[in-house]
Amino acid sequence: MSVESVVAAPIAKRVPEQREHHGDVFIDEYEWLREKDDPEVVAHLTAENAYTEAQTAHQRGLREKIFDEIKSRTLETDLSVPTRIGDHWYYSRSFEGKQYGASCRCPIDANAEGIDAWTPPQLVVGTEIPGEEVLLDVNALAEGHEFISLGTVSVSRDGHLLAYSIDIVGDERYTLKFKDLRTGELLADEIAGTAGGATWSHDGTHVFYQTVNAAWRPDTVWRHRLGTERDQDVKVFHEQDERYWVGISSTRSEKYLIIGLQSKITSELWLLESDDPEGEFRVILPRREGVEYSVEHAEIGGEDRFLILHNDVVDGVKAENFVLCDAPVSDPSNMTLLIGHRDDVRLEDVDAFRDHLVLGYRREALPRVAVWPLTDTGYGERRELEFDLELFSAGAGGNPEWEQPTLRIGLTSFLTPMRVYDYVPATGALLLRKESPVLGGYDPEEYVQQRDWAVAADGTRVPISLVWKKDAVTDGPKPLLLYGYGSYESPIDPYFSVPRLSLMDRGMVFAVAHVRGGGEMGRLWYEQGKTLSKKNTFTDFIACAQHLIDSGVTAADRMVADGGSAGGLLMGAVANMAPELFKGIMTSVPFVDPLTSILDPELPLTVIEWDEWGNPLEDKDVYHYIKSYSPYENVEAKDYPAILAITSLNDTRVLYVEPAKWVAKLRATKTGDAQLLLKTEMSAGHGGVSGRYEKWKEISFEFAWLLDTVGLGGE
Repeated sequence: MSVESVVAAPIAKRVPEQREHHGDVFIDEYEWLREKDDPEVVAHLTAENAYTEAQTAHQRGLREKIFDEIKSRTLETDLSVPTRIGDHWYYSRSFEGKQYGASCRCPIDANAEGIDAWTPPQLVVGTEIPGEEVLLDVNALAEGHEFISLGTVSVSRDGHLLAYSIDIVGDERYTLKFKDLRTGELLADEIAGTAGGATWSHDGTHVFYQTVNAAWRPDTVWRHRLGTERDQDVKVFHEQDERYWVGISSTRSEKYLIIGLQSKITSELWLLESDDPEGEFRVILPRREGVEYSVEHAEIGGEDRFLILHNDVVDGVKAENFVLCDAPVSDPSNMTLLIGHRDDVRLEDVDAFRDHLVLGYRREALPRVAVWPLTDTGYGERRELEFDLELFSAGAGGNPEWEQPTLRIGLTSFLTPMRVYDYVPATGALLLRKESPVLGGYDPEEYVQQRDWAVAADGTRVPISLVWKKDAVTDGPKPLLLYGYGSYESPIDPYFSVPRLSLMDRGMVFAVAHVRGGGEMGRLWYEQGKTLSKKNTFTDFIACAQHLIDSGVTAADRMVADGGSAGGLLMGAVANMAPELFKGIMTSVPFVDPLTSILDPELPLTVIEWDEWGNPLEDKDVYHYIKSYSPYENVEAKDYPAILAITSLNDTRVLYVEPAKWVAKLRATKTGDAQLLLKTEMSAGHGGVSGRYEKWKEISFEFAWLLDTVGLGGE
């Protein structure tokens, strides 16, 4: 007798609970699963885990093989490309056999000048690095804990002090600690219950941090003076409006501290000179409903100016895709337009350095980078960095210094492991510092990436990215994994994945449906997939799936859909709307009970989410619209694809109860014998398990299920 037949599918009890809004009555039979500490709830989740393990027991060999493949392709002991901050090079180490890495630094060459002083040392595994200091070894911090996550790692300007925060539960509440890097000793200062970040004052005497309210919203900024008790910390800012998250950062010039308030559609920034940490913050531009803006400090023509990226009205037209202006620090409202609005270009960010600006934007559904020199009289000629790839992601990152003659650039694609470049604005040279190694003879020429387009029901063209291995894919319909997200204006840009090779080498095609609600095609692309237009996200995904079937790339009995978090809402909606198009659906921490969550303002994130989904408490139309697509409310007695749902007990963003209720209702309602599985990580948060080997095991579990579902389980 097989293990699969011994363990029965758990059947959750039904406890009818009535919910009534706007005259609509809904009977929720599984809301009792919300009681996280109830032994009966824990027993049910444990039974689901046992059932899932039994149902997938035959995949253990494949899981182990995939895990070994990921491990064998990964250089386990490695070093990152160093980044210069002050008088040190900062970098990270990973170690074979260890779950976590370490943050390290070594001194710069005091005799180097010019560009040589900004050329990172070539660090070699196994070779002693003169003057190396280990700032933080996460493996040591993780001892005795099943889970650990870093919230921040921040060094004071003088390089003497380290602020770091850790979460050992998975609920994203961090404990902030401090280390004297001169002695290696921990300071007595310790602050529990922070939101994760930490920003130093210019002189290193104070640290600013955030705390969260009961609904997990970062709402307060505090100032802590090193060496004092927490009860002496000063509340420097508190935001009462539940729609706004609060953060604090420093400009790259380190001249100003900036408190940022951000809702889904409105922002407001407050300013303080960094050398006056006990001063009063003042507003830069007062909030105006529906107007978002960001600010960078630059010195242009010898004058302090703000670079302001905003989406306000310009010449009578709303700048949906944002414009860039500059303004004097003394009068930020006195703006001069630098880059006007374009329907086909979404301006996303501007980074200011002493001698140049860096623009991040997207055009034709790809992220791009341009460098804009600053001259004695103003602005020089902008230059977009070009890369010889059909699909790619490029962005500036790891550039902390105001005065640096190089610009760190990252480049990747579905076929290209992450490349780290230093671009030299003065000469145009693009210097390759490192390409992430892939062991075992990976050759990108053996794979193909391309862009395709589906046509949605309303005529909108929806981009699809595809990647596969040439020799592994046979003629005719192919096994295919279709990934989607489509919320919060978050784009799914081309990225390389070592684990994905295990799918493609077995003949699977990987595809991304760049549906509305995401950010790939500009702000309007996002606007057309939120609130009362949210169903476009689902119908776009269905159109992409249908296009891939109609064009012969795949077939319904060979395709699996995948998406997590808000992408899990997409998966649940698609499962109800077009189950016949998919052999399976895989989803992590899925937002599948949205109406229940968005109706409860006491739950984490609910109020701030109303700008994304609408407010069903106050608006009858919004209530009925969300109910019309909510996966949980719309489960029906019909055949569904095989479903694997993975969640985490300590998730504060999408509570475990959502997929638990969804699976319970599916099991009681659906017809057919397609597999239905729920797997709950009992000591993890929204991001799943911690530790790279544990994450590889989780990926191997998912991929083995995926391959088995499409008939490739024996390969």
